[in-house]
Amino acid sequence: TMSHLGPDNGLLGTHINKTQDLLRVQMKKIQSKKAQTTEEWLRNYSLESLQLTLEHLVNEGNIILNSKNGVEEIEFTEETVSDFESRLSEVIELYQQRIQWLLQDSRKVFGLIKGTKIGLVVDVSHMTCGPRLLDFQKDLLCLIDEQLCYKKQLYCLSFSTEISPLWESPKNINVHVLHEARQWIQQLEPGGGCNLLKALKHVLTMKELNSLVLIVGSCPDQSLEILSDYAQQCMLGRKLQTHVVTYDCSNPTSLVILKNLAEAVRGRYHCYFSKGENFDSSDVHLLLQESQKAKDLLKSIKQTFQRRIGGSLISRIADVSTEFANTAPFNFLPKPPKHEGPLVIQTPCVLAKTSTDWLKTNGLKAKKLNLYQVLAPNAFSPVEEFVPILKKTVSSTLHEKVMMQFEWYDGTVKNIHVDLPLLYNYQKLLAKMVRNYEKRIDWLSLASRRIWGSVCERRVVILVDISVTNSMYIIHIQHSLRLLLEEQMSNKDYFNIIAFGSDVVPWQLELVPSQPENLKNAWRWVLSLQCKGSRNFMSALRRAVEVDFKDKDKHKSQGLYLLTTGIPDQETHTISAYVAEVCRGFDLQLHVCLFSVMEDVDSNGIIPARYANPTETAIACKEIVQAANGRFHWFGEAGIFESDDISVILSEMEKANNYSQK
Repeated sequence: TMSHLGPDNGLLGTHINKTQDLLRVQMKKIQSKKAQTTEEWLRNYSLESLQLTLEHLVNEGNIILNSKNGVEEIEFTEETVSDFESRLSEVIELYQQRIQWLLQDSRKVFGLIKGTKIGLVVDVSHMTCGPRLLDFQKDLLCLIDEQLCYKKQLYCLSFSTEISPLWESPKNINVHVLHEARQWIQQLEPGGGCNLLKALKHVLTMKELNSLVLIVGSCPDQSLEILSDYAQQCMLGRKLQTHVVTYDCSNPTSLVILKNLAEAVRGRYHCYFSKGENFDSSDVHLLLQESQKAKDLLKSIKQTFQRRIGGSLISRIADVSTEFANTAPFNFLPKPPKHEGPLVIQTPCVLAKTSTDWLKTNGLKAKKLNLYQVLAPNAFSPVEEFVPILKKTVSSTLHEKVMMQFEWYDGTVKNIHVDLPLLYNYQKLLAKMVRNYEKRIDWLSLASRRIWGSVCERRVVILVDISVTNSMYIIHIQHSLRLLLEEQMSNKDYFNIIAFGSDVVPWQLELVPSQPENLKNAWRWVLSLQCKGSRNFMSALRRAVEVDFKDKDKHKSQGLYLLTTGIPDQETHTISAYVAEVCRGFDLQLHVCLFSVMEDVDSNGIIPARYANPTETAIACKEIVQAANGRFHWFGEAGIFESDDISVILSEMEKANNYSQK
């Protein structure tokens, strides 16, 4: 009986409840189709998607030259800026409305449930239920009525020390299934511990599910490492959305474990407190971030465009550049406030290596984690021999409970003894290696490495494109050099910088030691660079090879690093043939860092000596790099488009994923 529940309190199942279920299923399906996670919703309503970034505003202005002081300024009509401000205000209000919608009804308690085939896993330990049992049941019933009734399939499981599934397998949702789910919620009773691992082990065997909702109110019995390791292994190669909810839980350890578990499986997290304190939700957090970006941008526009002349708004180009840096942290291009300040030289804490060299000690093969290396001790070739007593050739048979057949790397088939503890540990080690590779990629994407890659050689010459087409980007080119001098050059032996347009402008006549004083002098020289001419790369390259590296046969570890925004004046095959000849047989490489700038921003209408679109330019640069045994790095305002160093690591990650799936 359910007499211990006391009065009905709207919890007991009746024929009225069944009728309501039927109406909900029929009448609310349209509304359910509109429900999107914030990540999905922002694909259409982010500032970038709505073209409401500072970059989009700048594109609507006109660049003019101040006749009094010769300073470049950008001019807008008052209507343009007012309209932009108005749209920003509207989108801030839109974000607020979305947040309010997410904080209503069952979405406030459990967040927004995604997926069509839902596994509902509910913690009924004494910490979750106890005196709060009725409130918990009411909230779960609201979840059924408002969100889960729209789904296609449902599977319900409660757990404490032991697990208690409602059905053996997921059920197609209909009036009867909803009624059973309501009755199940009404009969939930407090348990003992919180054995989340056991619940996961059971529910993750349900391959039909595409969404997993974990509702936990106390600290799991297992550690985060055990839970995340198991969940990651089971979900590998499977599209299973995970939504973790902490319900009225005041244990800080539990909150940390469950939030990190959600992040580990790339799921979403929602934290609910009945008293309304310490609310946390990944969906709401994304909206708050986007809303803050919009508010910051609105504030900066009001501060930057102040002087009104004849109904127009004017701002200095430098002010707009500073605002790019201040209001758009997602913008890739570096624009520091103290651009002309002295260098802050750092000593690199790790020895720079190419990713290929790094993998020689950190790759799967180096760590003996190649799948075939691991399986080899338990792999046996099928045996076929002539048995005299039977007077025929007999093949060995496979006992399926002990062994299984597996295709080997050379195409042959081996009989493998499956050692489950060994394979489980192997998958844990693979996951650990993948995390190391992710850290390497993050490291390669930071600071000066996102522009130059990893500068590894001991003797370095930097070739810088200062053709007139780069006039709009000289501050970015200068700052890219600043970052390189500060972060990667102090531990080199010798260096030089050669700038080139139509003419070649070397900083020094030959290589000089990488001492702090020389680095600072180089930076002061870089600040004086002015863009002019075309891209006479061949002359700069020959100057570096024939003067700076004239004794290339006597030294090891020598590198040329080219920073350019377009295709050289000379034909690609001519340059490739030259670098192949001068690099062959010597420890000398040419690396290309291609900076793709925005199109149609050159106010002077300058046409370069040779034109190629970004893709054609990248293809030409890669051809040159291959001839010189170097590395290619392609980046722009949106981030890194292509990097040989990163591609090698991604390939190793793909290999680890492939081994794990096998």
